[in-house]
Amino acid sequence: MAFRELMKINLAHLALGLKPCRCVLFTQVREKKRWLRSYLFYLERKRKLEGPPLPKPRSHQPNWDYHAEIQAFGHRLHESFSVNLLKTAFVNPCYIKHEELKRQELGVDKVAIAVNLEDNNKLSEEGALFSHSYLTDCFTHTYPEMPSEGVAAIVGHITNQEVMSHVAKNLGVEDLALTAEFPVPQDVLQQTLFAVIGVLLQSSGPERTELFIRDFLITQLIGKDLFELWDVINPMGLLVEELTKRNIPAPEPRLTRTSGKTTALPLYFVGLYSNKKLLAEAPGETLFAAEEEAARVALRKLYRYTDNRRPWNFYKPQKEQIEQKFISSN
Repeated sequence: MAFRELMKINLAHLALGLKPCRCVLFTQVREKKRWLRSYLFYLERKRKLEGPPLPKPRSHQPNWDYHAEIQAFGHRLHESFSVNLLKTAFVNPCYIKHEELKRQELGVDKVAIAVNLEDNNKLSEEGALFSHSYLTDCFTHTYPEMPSEGVAAIVGHITNQEVMSHVAKNLGVEDLALTAEFPVPQDVLQQTLFAVIGVLLQSSGPERTELFIRDFLITQLIGKDLFELWDVINPMGLLVEELTKRNIPAPEPRLTRTSGKTTALPLYFVGLYSNKKLLAEAPGETLFAAEEEAARVALRKLYRYTDNRRPWNFYKPQKEQIEQKFISSN
């Protein structure tokens, strides 16, 4: 308490005939321990030596209700799943083997070792077959000029482990999947997502499953170039084959422009001409690289997979689009 304030209080007390108050001192405590700083340094050093802690699955953390999370999974995706089938879809074979080994190590009887759970092998196979067939039909109708090898390359990219595991993680499949190890491997996530598609096929029918595949898998093609998905070793040879099928003369490469030819970074522009018409033009650091890139540009135009192509219509199913085109043509 300040000295002036104490004097004012004493004068007021004397005026009222009261005894003056005693001087009271207040001390401030910062509540910092001397051992705290060294202890925090020790924890930081230990964290650097041992590395970050191992990730824990969501089921090992508090406030976890597996049945409620299973039901919430369908509501999050606005899909109606059969709860029992959905639980089966998240049971992987590696989890069953791991649990049986645990019980065997603990000395449980042979009868009690077996885990009474059904794995997701059948559902995964069913979902994979439906996904491949639907994607193949979808891209065959969308890009009718593209050969079957190109369609298969696009379908293979969408259904590979990396893309499927990325979609599964963002949908929360990793938290619900019952597996032997965590983080969940990519192949297990791929199998689990195919099993979820199989459950949706049995629960809601093929139309809702097609919409699910369109919304979550086909959208992974956004921003992807055709030749990022399809590895063509000889683009000029493929272009000659495609032009021969269409009764178009073989392309003739011609040098149209050059820049910095005598420098360390030259640039060549090569154009492909057929029947005195420019098919495509592309740059390259060498004449061979520019010719190959020009062939790729021409193939994109033939297959109608260019950067300025019409955007994908995500609002109507592809079957409705095909029916409308058929009706309008008749």
